[in-house]
Amino acid sequence: MAVTRWIVINVPSWLLLAGLVAVIAGGTAVVQAFVRRRVPRLKQGDQNEIAQFLFPVIAVVYGFLIGFIVLALWGQVGTSDQTTRTEGAMAAQLARGREVFGKAESARIRQSLLEYGRAAVAEWPSAAAGDSTPEAENALSRLHSTYESIQPRNDTQRAFLASSLASLKDLSIARTERLLEARTNIGPPLSLWMAVLLTSGLVLGFSATFGSEQALIHYGMVAAVSVLVATNLFLVTELSYPFLGEFSTSPEPLRAAVEALSPPR
Repeated sequence: MAVTRWIVINVPSWLLLAGLVAVIAGGTAVVQAFVRRRVPRLKQGDQNEIAQFLFPVIAVVYGFLIGFIVLALWGQVGTSDQTTRTEGAMAAQLARGREVFGKAESARIRQSLLEYGRAAVAEWPSAAAGDSTPEAENALSRLHSTYESIQPRNDTQRAFLASSLASLKDLSIARTERLLEARTNIGPPLSLWMAVLLTSGLVLGFSATFGSEQALIHYGMVAAVSVLVATNLFLVTELSYPFLGEFSTSPEPLRAAVEALSPPR
């Protein structure tokens, strides 16, 4: 959803959580106060027998739905982390293997790897949306050309060249998978968001209309449920985009490869 994407990009996570808690807890408290004032008979708890039957059912369905969504979204973040680590690890593997070749070939490999690593890090904001940049694509093409131009002079170089080409293939695959994951993993669809909001509303509604003569205890109970709902909505929102937000995958593995290849200062 475009709205959740904008929120994840532009709103700090702490502010989003605080805002959700304030809006949901405050809104529910207003509704609760209105209901207690307009329907004073609810305080007597005549409806509690029905509520005690329905509320656990709704709570179980709500908990299962939220747990399933959060687990799935966290799995996507973990997969994206692994893909990025694979890309960085393959770059590091190529960097270590370049010493087997001559000085000229080693220098060209190092420069090509460095150019690709820097281009991949620089394109990260675009890649987070699944878009690539010409600079990164061209750098990857030059890296392929560099290895294809190497003429091994002994069996050791031939073995390392074959291994390097396999690592380069894995790097290219990891990059493609990373871009596809960023493009396709965009959080729950609208229908699932509607289910989350509907069940959240039911949980808050039943807690607000629960009968209790002790107003302070009732308000405290509803506030606790409101904080729980707000936290769940925060998690679903923040985890919807594995390459955006505070919980997102970072380009640190690629940065580490660039630092290893960069000349000492």
